Amino acid sequence: MPLDIDSITAESIPHNCLVRLQSVYDSLKNAEKKAADLLLKQPDFISHATITEAAQRAGCSEATLVRLSKKLGYAGYPELKAHLLQTESSDPVHLYENIEVNDDDSTIVSKVFQSSIQALTDTLNVLDKKQYGLAVEALCNAQKIMLCGTGDAAAVAQSGYQKFYRAGLNVHVSADPDVQLIAASQLARGDVFIAISHSGRTKTVVDAAKYAKISQATIICITNYPISPLAKNADIVLQTAAFAEYVKGEVMSKRLAELCVLESLYVNILLRQSDKLGYNLDKANLAVEINKL
Repeated sequence: MPLDIDSITAESIPHNCLVRLQSVYDSLKNAEKKAADLLLKQPDFISHATITEAAQRAGCSEATLVRLSKKLGYAGYPELKAHLLQTESSDPVHLYENIEVNDDDSTIVSKVFQSSIQALTDTLNVLDKKQYGLAVEALCNAQKIMLCGTGDAAAVAQSGYQKFYRAGLNVHVSADPDVQLIAASQLARGDVFIAISHSGRTKTVVDAAKYAKISQATIICITNYPISPLAKNADIVLQTAAFAEYVKGEVMSKRLAELCVLESLYVNILLRQSDKLGYNLDKANLAVEINKL
């Protein structure tokens, strides 16, 4: 659930820090939420307070502040303070604008586009480059690739499947939970299982990931929440950052971020294996020409 962040808070906390905080907040323990709430309400105090002073005001331990700092991507509390003190002009303030029932047509289309642009920008900024590199290596060396998602995440998985299959890779996808479990159980060491879940809490996807792990496949998850059940069962976590909410709670911007992550992985594979995959791709492109007028 996206946090309710006002403009004053957004101006006082670096945008990347806010993005990370939104991605982990729901998974924080009670004491950690006390520390996070203090950060949200009194960022100026945190930026100048010692860890002892901050812990006393938040009503938590100093160790809790260290844990929160690390979950936000910092080495520790001093690094969090230092980032809060920075006033980088290159770190612009952006708030996700939720669509309201009384918004007019032009406002709605503007908000839809802006939320997608923001999600892609934030995803690029929070994406762990080391984890991403591991994902590329695993996919380049994979004997078999399986993509898994349900609901509209299944459409993302299907899109990835069509790209990988067109290049001649050994790839499987299914939106059926039973087939997902069966396929995951038939994976082996060296295979790659790509799980896609915005929340990281989709039970069927998490269950399939657990079976793939038992099969000793490498688990790559694409999720908005890096401390989710899915992420905890993954070897490699590729985090997206889409936090806008519309009237009904479903947004396409989260899927666009996932699609871009998959697309970039696909392009990396093509470039690294251009000699082999280029030939396959040329044959596939020639074959589908028959369906064009």
